[in-house]
Amino acid sequence: MSIPIMLRRRRGRTKTEVHEIIRWLKGYSQEGLESQLEKQTDFETFFAEAPQLNPSRTLIKGVVCGVRVEDIEEPTMQEIRYLDKLIDELAKGKAMEKILRK
Repeated sequence: MSIPIMLRRRRGRTKTEVHEIIRWLKGYSQEGLESQLEKQTDFETFFAEAPQLNPSRTLIKGVVCGVRVEDIEEPTMQEIRYLDKLIDELAKGKAMEKILRK
């Protein structure tokens, strides 16, 4: 699955908000993110090429697809689920300040 499939706008939230979450989580600039999207990069490459993983991402807790994010041992899958969790929070209307763990 490629990154663009995951980045659909949901429940009135904007593409800009989704991009802000990804930039916060993975350290991409807007230009770098757009380049990855244009290339339709796969998840493994997208996460492997992330410029700077946000150290606060370990504050992301909760359940995604029936699995606790903080308990996932495989690093790439945990990074995917961190992003899933943040996108879910956005879709549920949570304030961006809380999503970004500020």
